Amino acid sequence: MYCRFDISGAKWKLIEPHLTGQPGQRGGIAKDNWKFINTVVWILKTGSPWRDLTPDYGKWSTVHQRFIRWQ
Repeated sequence: MYCRFDISGAKWKLIEPHLTGQPGQRGGIAKDNWKFINTVVWILKTGSPWRDLTPDYGKWSTVHQRFIRWQ
C-alpha cells in the first residue's frame, strides 16, 4: 500500500546505502528497511503516537522498538 508520506524510489536509492542491517555488515539483516523508514516518516509527518500506527506498517510495538534501537 502506498501512503502519501512514503518516500519515492529515487529518494530511497539515496538513503539505502547509509542504513545498517545490510548484507556484509556486522549484526542482523534488516527485513524491510524501506518500509521501516516510511513508517518513521509517517509518524513524524502526522504527529501520531506510535500506538496509532496503521496495521499496514506493522505492529506498533515492534516498529517502535526498532526505532528506539535505531535512533
